[in-house]
Amino acid sequence: MDSITLDDVHKDKLSRTQLIFAATIGNALEFFDFTVYSFFALTIGKLFFPTMSSYGQLLASVATFGVGFVMRPLGGIVIGAYADRAGRKPAMTLTIFMMALGCMLIGLAPTYAQIGVAAPVLIVFARLLQGFSAGGEVGASTTLLIEAATPANRGFFGSLQFASQGIGVSIGALVAGVLTALLSTEAMLAWGWRIPFLLGVAIAPIGLRIRRRLDEQAPHADSVARQPVVDVLRDHGDRALLGVLLTIGTTVTAYVVTFYMPTYAIHELHVPAPTALLAGLVSGVVTFVVAPVSGLLSDRLSRRALIFWPRVAVVIAIYPAFLWLASEPGPTRLLVTVGGLSVLLALQAAPSITMLPEMFPRAVRATGMAIVYSVGVALFGGFAQTIATWLIRATGNVLAPAWYVMGCVALSCAALPFIRDLTGLPLDD
Repeated sequence: MDSITLDDVHKDKLSRTQLIFAATIGNALEFFDFTVYSFFALTIGKLFFPTMSSYGQLLASVATFGVGFVMRPLGGIVIGAYADRAGRKPAMTLTIFMMALGCMLIGLAPTYAQIGVAAPVLIVFARLLQGFSAGGEVGASTTLLIEAATPANRGFFGSLQFASQGIGVSIGALVAGVLTALLSTEAMLAWGWRIPFLLGVAIAPIGLRIRRRLDEQAPHADSVARQPVVDVLRDHGDRALLGVLLTIGTTVTAYVVTFYMPTYAIHELHVPAPTALLAGLVSGVVTFVVAPVSGLLSDRLSRRALIFWPRVAVVIAIYPAFLWLASEPGPTRLLVTVGGLSVLLALQAAPSITMLPEMFPRAVRATGMAIVYSVGVALFGGFAQTIATWLIRATGNVLAPAWYVMGCVALSCAALPFIRDLTGLPLDD
């Protein structure tokens, strides 16, 4: 029997650490970009849609944010299928390169005053490119994570994907907050808003280098699906539909609580910008801390239970939370509201992002995960800010976003009883 040396153990730990970092850095970069775009939505609206009213500028800006999600399903189909045929590593290398290109286009884009209507067109193109890459990123990277885990720690490994979103949000909020505090309004409009997007470009080469060095065994020819998209829709269509429904609850809560809330606090409740940005930082830190804990609990208890009960709590708590915040807007109430809702979000999101790839066999796992996640996010998450902004305008009620979250989360819970819980079981059992 071969002996295992300490050097072997060290190499195994190093390889595992490298894999986790490689799998999560793209997701962190994606959410860094989402965060800074959301926080600078008002600034981007003024620069790229100056002919509109202040409400129109905000709506156009958040709609441009949402339009990138239209490309997510296509990216999920194309890159997810590529990941199942060629391997997770090549797909992940491609997605991080495309994300960096999108960041560069936004960071260097001329404004409306410089090139006219071509300016918002360029921003929309950059968001479409980012949406395409993000559609394939989550499927390939999350699949790589859970396939590297054991049945006893798969929930924890999967939770690291959502924890990485917290890192991206935290860094994005911190960068935006520092810029807002240090720069004047004129400097921010002139060039300050570009800095975070260009920082995103600088992060990408690190991720590319790590992913290229990642060791991954090439898929065996016998285990590769020739038409993974067709196989998912034909043989696993019911699972795909349930997966989309499962995704709705997490994505709507995330995009309203984490990304829309700072803009909402500034535009609707007239909370100072630094306070609103601090709320984003709180949400990111809470996500980073709570998600792994939820992942560990989901390995010991049940993924279904860890998803269901926090979602029930969201449905019960979000309207009173919005009501309490709107009745007397201020730093303390905003931070408590965002922090509390972020705890409930992280508790349900970590096991959810693990359960999605568990639903599909290995040959089509990345494709299935990518399609399900990208469609769910595209239909309900990407335009959550647009819908929330429109609902407030249409109803005249600043509490309207809470009703949208309640309805979507309740609908999402209906899928849970029909999804097999593989807690503690082999992936392909």
